[in-house]
Amino acid sequence: MSSTPSPTQLANAIRMLAIDAIVRATEGHQGVPLGMAEIATALYTRHLRFDPSDPTWPDRDRVVLSNGHGSMLLYALLYLTGYAAIDIDQIRSFRELGSRCEGHPEIAPAHGIEVTTGPLGQGIGNAFGMAVAEAFLNARYGEGLVAHHTYAFVGDGCLQEGVGQEMIALAGHLRLGRLILLWDDNRITDDGSTALSISEDVAARFRVAGWHVVEVDGHNIEAVDAALRQARQDQRPSLLACRTVIAKGIPRLQGQRGGHSARLSQEDAAAARELLGWPHAPFDVPPEVLRAWRDCGRRGAVERAAWEARRDALPESQRAAFERMLGGEPAVGWREVLHDYKRAALQRDDTPGGIMLSAEISDALTDYLPNRMVGCADLEAPTGHKRGLQAFDAGHRAGAYVHCGVREHVMGAMANGMAAHGGVLPLAVTYLAFADYERPAMRMAALMQLPVIFVFSHDSIGVGKNGPTHQPVEILASLRAMPDMLVLRPADAVEAAECWEIALEHRAGPVSLVFARQALPRVRRHAGAENLSRRGGYLLADAENGTRAVTLLATGSEVMLALRARELLQAGGVPCAVVSMPCCERFDAQDAAYRAGVLGSRAGVRVAVEAAVRFGWDRYLGERGGFVGMRGFGASGPADALYEHFGITPQAVVAEARRLLEA
Repeated sequence: MSSTPSPTQLANAIRMLAIDAIVRATEGHQGVPLGMAEIATALYTRHLRFDPSDPTWPDRDRVVLSNGHGSMLLYALLYLTGYAAIDIDQIRSFRELGSRCEGHPEIAPAHGIEVTTGPLGQGIGNAFGMAVAEAFLNARYGEGLVAHHTYAFVGDGCLQEGVGQEMIALAGHLRLGRLILLWDDNRITDDGSTALSISEDVAARFRVAGWHVVEVDGHNIEAVDAALRQARQDQRPSLLACRTVIAKGIPRLQGQRGGHSARLSQEDAAAARELLGWPHAPFDVPPEVLRAWRDCGRRGAVERAAWEARRDALPESQRAAFERMLGGEPAVGWREVLHDYKRAALQRDDTPGGIMLSAEISDALTDYLPNRMVGCADLEAPTGHKRGLQAFDAGHRAGAYVHCGVREHVMGAMANGMAAHGGVLPLAVTYLAFADYERPAMRMAALMQLPVIFVFSHDSIGVGKNGPTHQPVEILASLRAMPDMLVLRPADAVEAAECWEIALEHRAGPVSLVFARQALPRVRRHAGAENLSRRGGYLLADAENGTRAVTLLATGSEVMLALRARELLQAGGVPCAVVSMPCCERFDAQDAAYRAGVLGSRAGVRVAVEAAVRFGWDRYLGERGGFVGMRGFGASGPADALYEHFGITPQAVVAEARRLLEA
C-alpha cells in the first residue's frame, strides 16, 4: 500500500471495519456501511466541518444517520476520524451490552452521535429540525457565529415513511439551503426490490417540492464530491440521489436482498478481503490509512479556533446572551413573570379556556425566552400560541413560529431535532387527539431525554360537538405510561403557571402540557411563591369537621367538579378532602411519607375523577377505591350534556363515594 492511500482505500477501511464488527457480533446491517462508504468518504474527507477533539463545538456541521440500522457506518467514521470515545475496542464490542457502539445509534454528542435513530424517517425529521434551528440562530447571530450545514444519510425506508414526505414538502417550502440529504439509492429493502412496493420517481418528489436534486454514482467519490460542492452553493435544500450497490464488497451478497442484514460469516469476510485487496487482519487499519483519516479529523481544529476567537471578541453582554441561549436558559426574571401571573389570576373575573391560559403564559414569557420556537399543525387560532410571534419562513429566518401545516409527524420530529441541535427551546402545539400522529417523535424525545415541550389542547369530552374522533379519552393514560415523559394537566390559571414553570425547569426529558378547551374556573385560593404542583399532587382542600373519610383525586377540568362533590359530601356529614394531581410522575417521585399524607389513610375511601379512562389510577386508590370517568369513547354533543350523559358529575362522585363507604 502506498504512503498516500487512495480515496478508495479510505472507503474500504469503512467497509472492512463494518464487516469485521458485524461478523464478530454475529448480527448487524451491512448494507448501509458497505453501500455508502464512498459517499461518507467524500463527505468527511472533503466537506464536513467538525473537530473530534471538541465534539460539541456549537458551529459544527451536524450529521444524522437516519437509516440507523446501518450504525457501523457512523461508528467506523467516528473511530477513523479520531473521536476519543469510539476507539477500536468499542468497535470490537459492537452490539454488546455496555458498548458505545450499540445496535442503533444512541444520542451522545460528546461521542459524535447527534441523535438516536432507528425508527425510519425520524432521523430526517430530526435533521430538518436541526436545519431550522441553524437558520433561526443564524438570523439572530450572523454568519460569524452560526453557519453550518446539516447532512443526513438516508435510505429507501426513510423516504417511504409518511414522515419523510411531510419533511420533503415542508423543508422545500422553507428553502432550507443548508440541509443536504445523501440518499442510498440501492433499490433494495428487507423484503427485496423496492419495485415490490413503490413505482414512483422518488427524486421527482423532491423536485416538485422545490429541492435541488443531483443524481450521481454513489461509488464515484469524485462525482459525489462535485455534487456536494453544488449542493453547498444552492439556496434550496438538496438531495443527492446516490445510486449504489447494497453490501458492495461481499461477493455473495452485493446487490442482493440478503445484503441488507443477512448473517455474515468468516468466509464472507475473507471473500471481501480478496475482492477489495485488503490483506489486513480483522480490525487492523494500516497506519497510513488511519493517519489519512485522522488528518481529516484534525483539519477542523483551525476552523473551530477561529470561531472561538470570534465568539470571544463579542462584548461581554452579547457573549453572555449567546452562551445562555446555547445552554437553553431563559433570561433572568422569567420566574417572576410566572409568579406575577399567578397572583393576577386570583383577581381576574374571566375564565378563559385552558389552552388560552397556556397561550397567555407563553406570550407573557416572550421577552424571557428568546430561544423559543413554536411549531403548530395548522391550529393557530384555536391554540393561540402565535401571540406576539412572527412566522419563520423562507424570507424571514428570525421568526419564531413555524407553520407546519397538517403535518404532526414531522412537527414532532422537527422539535426533537431543534432540541438536539441546541440553542432552541421547541414547543410543538396541537390537539391531544392528534398526539398519536406525534407519538413516534414523542417516544424518541423521551428515549433521548430531550427538553421538548409538547403542548396539547382539547383534552377530553369537553371538546363537545366535534365528537369522539376529537375526544382523547385514552391518550392521557398512554402518555403517562411512557418512560421519562412528564405529563402535566393543570386545573386552573394558577396551576397552569406552575406547570409552565416545571416544564421550563425540566431539562432531563420532554414534557406534555395538557390543557382543556373549555373554561377552567379558579380552584386555587392562594398563589404564593411555592410551586405546589412541583410535587405532582397536593392537598387542595382538606376535610372539615372530623377525620377524613373520603379523598377525591382529580386533574385538570375535573378538579372543580371534585370540589363541588366535596361540598355536597361535607354538607351531608362526610369529611372529604380533594387532591389535585397535575403530574402523576412527579407525585410518584415523592417520598412515601409525603404520598401517604396527601392520599390519606388506606382505610378511607378514595375516588379518582377524570374525563378519561381509568387505566393507571388504581395504584392510588387502594382497596376501597372508585373511579368516575370514561369507560369508552365519547359522543357528539355540547360539553355540559356530555358530562351528564357519561355520568361525570358532582352527584355521580358523591354516589360513588357513598357506595364505597357503605360497602
